Parts: sequence; structure tokens; C-alpha cells
Amino acid sequence: MTSRKNRTEGPSGLIIVDKPGGLTSHGVVSRVRRLAGTRRVGHAGTLDPMATGVLVVGVEKATRLLGHLALTEKEYAATIRLGQTTVTDDAEGELTASVPATGVTAEAVGAGIAALTGPIQQVPSKVSAIKVGGVRSYTRVREGEDFELAARPVTVHSFTVGDMRRHDDVLDLDVTVVCSSGTYIRALARDLGAGLGVGGHLTALRRTRVGPYGLDRARTLDELAESFEVLPIEEAAAAAFPRWDVDDDQARLLGNGVRIKAPALPTGPNAVFGPDGRFLALVEEHRGQARIVAGFAQ
Repeated sequence: MTSRKNRTEGPSGLIIVDKPGGLTSHGVVSRVRRLAGTRRVGHAGTLDPMATGVLVVGVEKATRLLGHLALTEKEYAATIRLGQTTVTDDAEGELTASVPATGVTAEAVGAGIAALTGPIQQVPSKVSAIKVGGVRSYTRVREGEDFELAARPVTVHSFTVGDMRRHDDVLDLDVTVVCSSGTYIRALARDLGAGLGVGGHLTALRRTRVGPYGLDRARTLDELAESFEVLPIEEAAAAAFPRWDVDDDQARLLGNGVRIKAPALPTGPNAVFGPDGRFLALVEEHRGQARIVAGFAQ
């Protein structure tokens, strides 16, 4: 980790924030802007105010990494309540229906979860940030519009149940989900409940990992206020992307935006490092050449 005090041009790297509940992702960015003393701050992958856990924040040059990090695999710990439906598919929304879940068995839950595992077509929650005709879906909901969102392909790599608790007419499930970018855990709760015929919604959500960055690297906002540090961009890129080390001539050409001959690189962005260990660019192989996705040499 690199301390702000030891840098002359301000921090440039990633901060893995353990977002508290009740704060928006933009609210986290605002706090980090004040701590970093720069407005060049962004985040990868929005978390709802109710949710806690890993929020990847980029500072200065590292903001250019965020769009690529947002597409990585994510892991969540959540609690799903079966037997109640809400307008937002989570505990912050108004209750719209209650159906006793007393007859729902563990076997039925397992079958329902199996149907929601793997490549699936998922309809996002209407209170999501997806734009419909240029307007956020949640804005249209607040304005009372009646509309439908199209299903989109997502992949649920694993969906497992830990504890199951019955009380009154509801059944609470503690679950762990590993999924592709764009997957809505609220929608999984909604669809699991709908498939079981009793309705469902999310009562707790904690993101435990984004790509290679887990809670073990995360720091709270209070901790950052006491000691503001970033994960240097070189370490962040090496952890998140396949690494390709080049020589001086290749580094110079890449630094000038020139495509160079590439070996058989893994599909997707690859992090290129010069002989001095400096992070130069994200590249993708295209017809035997390295196509620059984002440059970091300057």
C-alpha cells in the first residue's frame, strides 16, 4: 500500500472500500474525493444503499481501470425472505403480498435454486439504475409509470443455501451467490419466491468479492479517514488481469500508442508491464497484435 504522505502528485490507485449500509455508492465516492483531495474518483459496480461490502473505488489514473473491473465475477452473501413480496424486491420497499411459506420444503428450495443457477435470462428489478429511453428505471417507478424491462442474459456460477430459519409464516434463507456482472441478487430473491409460489425478497446483502478483491483487502471509511492509502495501480492491475512483461523497445512503442506483435494472450484485457515494473497499458490480442484498450504510460 502507498501512503498519500509519500506521494508528490497525489494518490493513483484503487481503494477497496467496505461500504456501510445506508450510504449510496456515489456517497462513498464523495467521501473519497474529500479524503484524496481530487475529484478524479469513480467506482466499479454500484451497490444499493441497503447493501454493504466490497466497493472498488479508483483514484486518478486508476479510474480508467474501473470499466474493465466492473465486468468481473462478483460474490455475495445475502438473506432471502420467502413468503413476502415487496415493490422493490428488497426490505426497503413496501410490502405488496404475503403468502405463508410454511409448506415450502428444503427440497423445493433446492430445486428452485437449481433452476436459477447457470446461464439464465433475468429481468432486472424495476428500481434498478438501468436506463429506459434515457431515464433511470427507478425514476420511472417513482413517477408511477407502468413499463416492463427486457430480460437479459446473466450467469449464476453458484447459488448455495446455508442456514434456513422459519418464523411466523416466512422462511429466511442465508445464501451465497457467485455470479457474472449485471446479475441482480434482488431479482434472484424475487424469482425464487415466485417459482415457489410464495413470493420473496432480499432482507440483507453483502458483497464479499469483486474479481480478485475481497473483504480481506477492504477498509471502512473511518479507517480511510485515519490513514488514507491506495492499492498502487501496478498491484491492482497485476491482481486483476493476466500479466505480460515486455522489453524496452516494446514498452517504448506501446507508450507511443503503436501496436506491437503479441504472443497468444488470454482472451480479454491483459496488463502490460515494462522491464522496470511500470504498468503501461491494458491490451487485447487482435490478429496477432496487441490492441491497446487503455494506456497508462503517461
